[in-house]
Order: sequence, then structure tokens, then C-alpha cells
Amino acid sequence: MYKSFGSRLFDSVNIVAMLLLVFVTFYPLYYIFVVSVSGGSAVMRGDVAFYPIDFNWDTYSLVFDDASIWRAYLNTIVYTIVGTLINLFCTALCAYPLSKRDFYGRGFFTLMIVVTMFFSGGLIPSYLLVQKLGMMNTMWAIVIPGAISVWNMIVMRTFFQGIPNELYESAGMDGASELTSLIRITLPLSKPIMATMAMFYAVGHWNSFFSAMIYLNEKAKFPLQIILRNMVVMGEMSNQSQEISGAYAAVTATNIKYAVIIIAVLPILLVYPFIQKYFVKGVMVGSLKG
Repeated sequence: MYKSFGSRLFDSVNIVAMLLLVFVTFYPLYYIFVVSVSGGSAVMRGDVAFYPIDFNWDTYSLVFDDASIWRAYLNTIVYTIVGTLINLFCTALCAYPLSKRDFYGRGFFTLMIVVTMFFSGGLIPSYLLVQKLGMMNTMWAIVIPGAISVWNMIVMRTFFQGIPNELYESAGMDGASELTSLIRITLPLSKPIMATMAMFYAVGHWNSFFSAMIYLNEKAKFPLQIILRNMVVMGEMSNQSQEISGAYAAVTATNIKYAVIIIAVLPILLVYPFIQKYFVKGVMVGSLKG
């Protein structure tokens, strides 16, 4: 098919712009990986830019030998899985009744919930509440206070509204309760939005460090992001990482920081492609329908 000069120029500009965008997006992560597998002396001199210098895996060997990293990694996995399940459970239970047009007081309850998006008690009341509930220094202080994201609930509610009401009427004629309708009809038909919300919540839990920094005081319960924050921001290293000698003499603190960053980001990068297919359908339908 013949294309005019203007059309070809437009396509060329788009391709160049997309390539630049890909480079700007990908290069920081690539650079972090390159530094993590380069020699410490080259990193200290600032010679590392586009390819590894004195390539080695000593940094990762040192990090994987550190028990505190593995413990923090396990904590993060547990917090993410438990927190995401609680998020999905609470969000679905809240979104389902609000999606019913015959639910008395639906507008009032929706308004009260939306108000919390703009107004909150603040950090001190939240801290005192968690303290009074006896959740300090426990996993529940991490996963319970943020059990529902109002925005995610609204998106899920809108998606639920797109399910034909005739299905619920038919189930009701067969004696199904509202809970049965939720479990047997709504959730099976809502895989795209559930997968999308699961990814949003999981990424939030995986990257979260502020709640752990506020509510946890035992290092054995710290998530990986706290360890990473202490390394990058405060310059703290674990006891084993401080004793760099022998075969690991060429490893610097910068190598270790970047290696931990790669280890922290890798699980999300591996999971994302499998859930990406649900994003457009889940978010767009949940945002626009109804």
C-alpha cells in the first residue's frame, strides 16, 4: 500500500520516539544489573556504563549467603500473599453490594467511602489505633490497615455492575443467597478485574516499606524493602556484608545495593507478563462500564 511522504515521516518519528522511550525506561534497570555484576574497582572509578567490566557473580554470591536477606525475602512474600488475599476479599465484599442498584442506601454508603479518599485521621491516629488493637510488631499491622483501596473498590464495583442482572434473578429463583451469587456467579465472571486488582495490590505490598518502618521493631520481621532502604538511604549493611574479604574483596557497597535492587524487582518482572493480558480488559471495562 502506497504511503505519502508525510505518512512515512510520521511513522518514522513514532518509531524513533518509541525506541527512545524504551531506552529511557529500560536503561536504568539494565544499568543497575550491569553494576551489580561488575568489579568493585571499576564501579568506584565510574567506568561502568553500558557493559560489565571485570564481570563476576561475587556480589550475588555474597548477597545469597546473607541470612538476613533470605529472611526479609520470605517475610515480603508472606506479607504480599496474605495482604493481597485480604485486599481482594474485602474489596469484593464491599464492591458487590454497592454494585446492586436495588441496595437501599447505596448512594449514601458510597459517598461515605469515597470521602475517605480525600480525608483521613492522619499518621498519629492510625498509629494509636494499631497500637490499641494490639497489632504492633505483627504482620497484621502491615496487611490490615490498608485492606481496601477505595479507588480499586470503585473500579471493581463498576465491573460488577456490567454483569447482567438476569443471572442473579435466575440464581435467586433457584434459592441462591447473595453470598452464593457472589461466589458462584460474580467472581467467576470477574477474572480480568480480580487479576488486575491482585497485581495492583501485590505490587503495593511488595514495594511497601513505610508501614513496616512505623509498626515493626524486630529485624527478623522486616520485609526486603526495609533492608534495601537501609542499604540505599542509610548506608547500613548486614553484619555479613560488612565483612567483605578474601574472594569478595572486589565487591563494594554499591555492588551489593544494586544486586539487592535486582533481586527485589525480579519477582514482579516475572509475574507481570502473565497478568498483563487482563489489564486492558479489567481496568478499561471496570472504569467505563455503567
